[in-house]
Amino acid sequence: MMNHFDVAYSLGVAVSSPFWLAKPSARRKVLGAFSQRMGRVASRQAPGPAVMIHAVSLGEINATRSLIDRLRHRRPGLQFIVSVSTETGFARGRELYGNVPDVTLVRYPLDFSSAIDRLLDALRPSVVVLLELEVWPNFMKRCARRQIPVLLINGRITPASFRKYRLAGPLVRGMFGRIQRVCAQDLTYARRFEELGVPHDRVSVTGTMKFDTAQVVDHLDGQEELSAAVGLSGGAGPIWVCGSTGPGEEDLILPIYRCLCQRCGNLRLVLVPRKPERFDEVAELIGAAGFELVRRSQTLTPTLSRNSGRGGNGPPVVLGDTIGELRKFYAMADVVFVGRSLLDLGDRQHGSDMIEPAALGKPVIVGPFTANFADAMRQFVASDAMLVVQDAHALEESVARLLENPAQAAAIAARARQVVQGQQGATDRHVQIILDTLDSVPTMVRQPSP
Repeated sequence: MMNHFDVAYSLGVAVSSPFWLAKPSARRKVLGAFSQRMGRVASRQAPGPAVMIHAVSLGEINATRSLIDRLRHRRPGLQFIVSVSTETGFARGRELYGNVPDVTLVRYPLDFSSAIDRLLDALRPSVVVLLELEVWPNFMKRCARRQIPVLLINGRITPASFRKYRLAGPLVRGMFGRIQRVCAQDLTYARRFEELGVPHDRVSVTGTMKFDTAQVVDHLDGQEELSAAVGLSGGAGPIWVCGSTGPGEEDLILPIYRCLCQRCGNLRLVLVPRKPERFDEVAELIGAAGFELVRRSQTLTPTLSRNSGRGGNGPPVVLGDTIGELRKFYAMADVVFVGRSLLDLGDRQHGSDMIEPAALGKPVIVGPFTANFADAMRQFVASDAMLVVQDAHALEESVARLLENPAQAAAIAARARQVVQGQQGATDRHVQIILDTLDSVPTMVRQPSP
């Protein structure tokens, strides 16, 4: 039977459908995933308990790797269901789990009661684990009816999201009150969850898994092959990697790069946009700025030309237009700028993962908008382990300073790596909580209450 949430969602679909039906790119994206998002998935055949882990997008799906590995090690035979909301996250999920027999990859259901019931009937999870913050009222209610415990790990809630949830009042309190356990990244987030309705005794501070997913190494397998493929090996000069950049940031970075080339000689630039749908747009920006362009995707096929940009009155700019290689680009960098931080792109876009390049021993620069990694940034700033710049001019000066002072750059990088090592351990704490919860669940398959 439909409830008031179902009615509201149906009205929302009806109102928005003219937009995504009329726009070909949106139509393909929505219709391509709609069937699965309505809970129409193949039934899980393997017997025994299963942990459903929901990862909203790319960063969260990467965080599932170590979590699943450690759960698998601690509990052999355990099955896993990984659900993802975004297309980039789903593509990464296929890379990680496409041929893994104990992992079922699905799209997270839309919050219609019927869609959720179909998915839970087919996949039979024993425990549901939500990463960071993806709480929906019908999903929580349907899990509660089946007595499926829902855990929220790596929990965080931004000030903007907190304000919006508080405006919803009793509706939100009932939804959050159904969460069996919240593992928050820090005390501030923990208190926000309590204010939204999670009982105090169900909230604990366990740290962030983002530190655990970072590899503390000096070298990554395949980085030499990548360097050679895009023309950055063999004394190509110092390399500045700008990773996970957002709209408008490349327009600031390219003029900075032109100025830095005059100051720092044979400097090379690598741009890796956050979203794959912006790859062609950024390629156009590079060409329009007069730089020769090397697209990583075109180096994968020997018959295609590497240099596909217009102009050529400056050193070639490398565009990282593939998925899953940002870490390798960071590994070859002399200086890193982590994007979606220099411009205010909206609350959900404040900052990208600066922990990963820090773990690789690179000097890292970020802009002022890093709320998505607030706790991590507090650790880095307190240890003088990362440079925070306020505008494009400060970014140029900071990159130049790090290139001109290798000892200073190395010291900053070393302190950043120490921060990463000192903050690791959240994944193991979450694994123990998941297993304890799993042990408290009866082995029978839960059926919905009448």
